[in-house]
Amino acid sequence: MTQLQPYYVSAHNLAKSSENKIHDDSVAQRFGFRGGLVPGVEIFAYMSHMPVVKWGRSFLLFGAMEARFTKPVYDGELACVAAEDADGGLAITVESRGEVCARGHATIKTSSPTLSLDDFQNVAATPERRPVGADTYRTGHWLGISPYRQGADAAREYLHNIRETDPIYADQKIIHPGMLARMMNWTLIENAILGPWIHVGSTIQYLNAASVDDEITVRAIVADNYERKGHKFVKLDGVIVANGRTPIAQCQHTAIYQPRESEAA
Repeated sequence: MTQLQPYYVSAHNLAKSSENKIHDDSVAQRFGFRGGLVPGVEIFAYMSHMPVVKWGRSFLLFGAMEARFTKPVYDGELACVAAEDADGGLAITVESRGEVCARGHATIKTSSPTLSLDDFQNVAATPERRPVGADTYRTGHWLGISPYRQGADAAREYLHNIRETDPIYADQKIIHPGMLARMMNWTLIENAILGPWIHVGSTIQYLNAASVDDEITVRAIVADNYERKGHKFVKLDGVIVANGRTPIAQCQHTAIYQPRESEAA
């Protein structure tokens, strides 16, 4: 069993001023947290560093990674990302404060799986966002986002903010996996006005490497909507598309869109 060198990141809450107030200290405390949460998409970005160290560009062409976020990581804390060979791929953990905060598993194949864009409806984001309700994320409903082009300057700033040290993204102008996870977040955000909410896990199967100059869209279906322990969950199954024709990644994305407030609040 091979264990890669741990990857240490000074965690950074990039969403302190976002509409999602689970990243705000005072609001997060109402839900039982010590302070504002570092977004799950940033934790996903930290974890993505390890399979790229092991497999390089090939991982971004036909690798896959799943991640679950089980405990919070807070702004300014040191996050230790560790990975070791397991179950035909890499087992990945993120530790902070001596606790495991996230677990994941990455794999790689010799070629990308086949995916037909005809299986995913291309819809625009809602023209008028309304407060989230019972029908907003109804199972079987298709969602989209406004077309997005990151560009070199924004990509450079993003890599700095997530503390990415691998030169492959800047050298080859590849969109970082963390940005793909963030776009799945946008699929929720652009179609409803949400209160505080929490991204709890993602699985991404890479199909191609997108350039920071590509125009990116998302075609996602609500695969499930359910309640557990007072929390309301939504699960998306989507494909990320470059320039309207090239599938970049297929993503399953799970969030608590209406969390239960802490009884101690």
